Amino acid sequence: MKMETAEMNGTVWAEVQEAAAKYRLESGGLEAVMQGKGVAEQREAVKHYALNSVSMAEPDWTYVAARMLLHELYEKAAVSRAYDSSAKYGGLYPLIQSLTEIGIYSEELLAGYSRSEIETISGWIRPERDLLFNYIGLFLLSDRYLAKDYDGRLFELPQERFMVIAMTLMREEPAEKRLSLIKEAYWALSNLYMTVATPTLANAGKRFGQLSSCFIDTVDDSLDSIYLNNWDTARLSKDGGGLGVYFGKVRALGSDIKKFKGNSSGVIPWIRLLNDTAVSVDQLGQRQGAVAVYLDVFHKDIMNGFFDLKTNNGDERRKAHDIFTGVSIPDLFMRKLEETDESGRSIGEWHTFCPHQVRQVMGWKDADGNPLGLEDFYDETDRRHFTEKYEEAVNHPLLPRKTYRAMDVMARIMIAQLETGTPYMFYRDEVNRQNPNKHVNGEGRTSIYCSNLCSEIAQNMSATSIVKEYTDKDGNVVIVRKPGDFVVCNLSSVNLPRAVTDGVLERLLPIQVRMLDNVIGLNTISVGQADATNKKYRGVGVGTFGWHHLLALKGIQWESDEAVALAGELYEEIALHTIRASAELAAEKGAYPAFGGSEWETGVYFDRKGYSGAQWDEVRQLAASGMRNGWLMAVAPNSSTAKIGGSTDGIDPLYAVEFAEEKKNFKFKVTAPDLNHRTYDVYRRTRHTIDQKWSIRQNAARQRHIDQSISFNLYVRHDIKAKELLGLHQEAWRHGLKTTYYVRSTSQTELEACEACES
Repeated sequence: MKMETAEMNGTVWAEVQEAAAKYRLESGGLEAVMQGKGVAEQREAVKHYALNSVSMAEPDWTYVAARMLLHELYEKAAVSRAYDSSAKYGGLYPLIQSLTEIGIYSEELLAGYSRSEIETISGWIRPERDLLFNYIGLFLLSDRYLAKDYDGRLFELPQERFMVIAMTLMREEPAEKRLSLIKEAYWALSNLYMTVATPTLANAGKRFGQLSSCFIDTVDDSLDSIYLNNWDTARLSKDGGGLGVYFGKVRALGSDIKKFKGNSSGVIPWIRLLNDTAVSVDQLGQRQGAVAVYLDVFHKDIMNGFFDLKTNNGDERRKAHDIFTGVSIPDLFMRKLEETDESGRSIGEWHTFCPHQVRQVMGWKDADGNPLGLEDFYDETDRRHFTEKYEEAVNHPLLPRKTYRAMDVMARIMIAQLETGTPYMFYRDEVNRQNPNKHVNGEGRTSIYCSNLCSEIAQNMSATSIVKEYTDKDGNVVIVRKPGDFVVCNLSSVNLPRAVTDGVLERLLPIQVRMLDNVIGLNTISVGQADATNKKYRGVGVGTFGWHHLLALKGIQWESDEAVALAGELYEEIALHTIRASAELAAEKGAYPAFGGSEWETGVYFDRKGYSGAQWDEVRQLAASGMRNGWLMAVAPNSSTAKIGGSTDGIDPLYAVEFAEEKKNFKFKVTAPDLNHRTYDVYRRTRHTIDQKWSIRQNAARQRHIDQSISFNLYVRHDIKAKELLGLHQEAWRHGLKTTYYVRSTSQTELEACEACES
C-alpha cells in the first residue's frame, strides 16, 4: 500500500499496522481517516474508526482503539510531568514527589520508602502489560482511577497506579521482605490476575479517602441510635463507602413511647431520613451515597410501606426512592409458603410483631439481663430456636400482632422485585448456621442480622450505644459510646479466566490475602467502632469475576451439570488456598483477636463442609493454631472492575454478545471477551434466556465453599408468572443459598451496578 509521508505519520501508521496484524484485522480502511491529519488527530480518528468497527465479526478492534488511547495517556502524562512521551513512562520517584508536593499523594509514601528503594521499584514497571487492556477497561481505569491534579491534568499511568497500590499495601511489612512482596503484588495486579476494590483502586497512596468498600450498621430501638447511625452514614458516605443498615430492632408504627400508647411513627420516617442523608452527602463528588436497609419479614412494619419504598405509586410522603431494601427471612416463613389445603391453595399463616412489644411482653433476656426479641434467635440444624420463640410469641394472648397469609406477604415481595429489583433476600437461618464465628453470642443466638449493600457480606454485627454523657474538666461535653460490631467490607477479586487459564491460583491467593489483610491496618475509617470491629475480626472478602468468560474458554455450556461441577471444584480450590494463606499469615503475624472458640479453631467449620483428604487435613491443622482473618471469602458484583480486567461481571451470565456500553460520559460498542466461533456457542445463551434454576445450582455449588455470601442476581422476563418466580425463590432457599441480590426483569431499565462493592 502506498502511503505519502507528508500526509501520514509513519509512527502512527506503524502502530496501527502492528496492532491490526496481531489481531488479524484489515487495516486498509484506515488510510482515508488518517490522511491530512496531525499525529493527535490521526490517533483520535483511528480510535473512533476502531470503536465503530467493533462487532461480533471483528471484536478485536477494541485493542486497536486501546492502543490509540494508550498513546494519548502517555502524551498527557509526559506533558504534565515534562518528559519525552516516546519513553512511555517517566520516573516513579519524580511522580511520587510531584503528586506529594501538590497534596494528591499521601506523604507516607516518601516517608516510608527511600529514594533508592523507589528507584529499584520503578525498574520493575512493565509498560508492555498496558497492552492487556481492551478499550473499555483502559478507558474506565483512566477516567476514574488514575491520579490527576486539581485541574484534571493526568499524571499517573496504569502500571504506576498498580505499583503505587502495591507499595501502599506493603508499606508496613518488614523491611527485609517488603520489596519482594511489592514485586509479587505488582505481578498479580499488572497481569490482571486480580483487581482490588474500587476504594482501594482509587485511593491507595492518596491523601484522602479510605480503602474499604462498604459497611454494615445495626440500629437500636432508640432515638440516640437512629441519629448516631445517620451521622455515621454521612461520614462513611463522604469517604466513598456504601452501607447496609439493619432496622429490625426499631419499634413499629403505633407502638408506645415511654408508655404513651400509639405514638411511634414506625421505621418508614427514619428510613426516609436515611435516604435524604444518602442523597445529600455524596461520595467524593463522584456519586450519591448508597444505602440498603434490611427489615425482618416478621416485623410489624414489613407490610406497612416497606415494600413500597421505591415504587412509583402511593403516598410520596412514605417513599425513599434512593434507598435499596432487603428482607430478612427465616426458614419458618419459607415452610409456611409450602402449607396448602386439599385444593393446593396456600394457607400458611404469618404473624408480624413490633420488636419493642416482644421485648416488653415476652421477657426473654440474655445472660447479662438484656432484653431479647425474635430477631435475636435463629434455627440451628439440631434445634429450631427461632421457631420455638416465634410459636411462643404467637401463643401469647397479650402480645399484639398482625396476621397475614404467608403467600400474600411473598406476593408483595415479588411485586416490588419485578418493579424495582428489590428487596434483596437474606436467608437469616442459613447465614447464621454457616457462620464460623457464632461462638461470640452462643448457640441459637443471632450474630448476623443482615447483609450489606450488595448482599455478599455476612459478619457479626451489633448496635453501638451511648453509655455516658458528661462534662470534662475543660468544660467539654463528652459523649461515651460503647462500640458495637460495625462491619467493614474489605474486598478484592480473582480474574478467573486469566488466573485459572495460567494456573496461578496457588501463587496468587496468598499475596491477595496479604494485601487484603494489610488494608485493615492501613485504613483510615472515620467511624471508630467500624475501625475497632475491623481489627477485632479482620474480616476480608476474596471474590471472583469472569465466570461466564471462563465457561466460554472451556467450552462448557451454562445450563449443564459440567458447569455446576466446575463451580464446586474451582471454588473448593480457591477456599483451600485462601484458608491456608490466612492460617500461614496468622503464624507470621498472629490470629485475629476473636479467634478463640471459633469454628476455625474447633474444626467444626471443616466438618460442616465435609472437607477431607491430605490437603484439607493439613489446612485444618494449620487453622486450628490460628487464623489471621475471621471471614475470608465473599463474591461481589464486579462490573466496572471486571471490565478493567477484560472479563465478564462477577458470576453473572453475559448481558448480550454485542451491546452498547453506556454511562454518563461515554457510549460505545462492546462484545463478549475472547469472542470467536467457539466461545460464541457458550455466550449466545445470555442473562434473560438462561434457565435460572441452572444458575441457582451453580451458585449452591460455589456457596458451599464461601464462608460469607455471593452477589447473586436472578434474571427473569417481565411476563414471568408469579408461580415461576416463587419457584425460583424456593429453589434458592432449598439449595442453601444465603442471599439473593436483584431480581432483574426485562421490563426494568438496566440497574446501576453497586460501585461501592466493586472489587
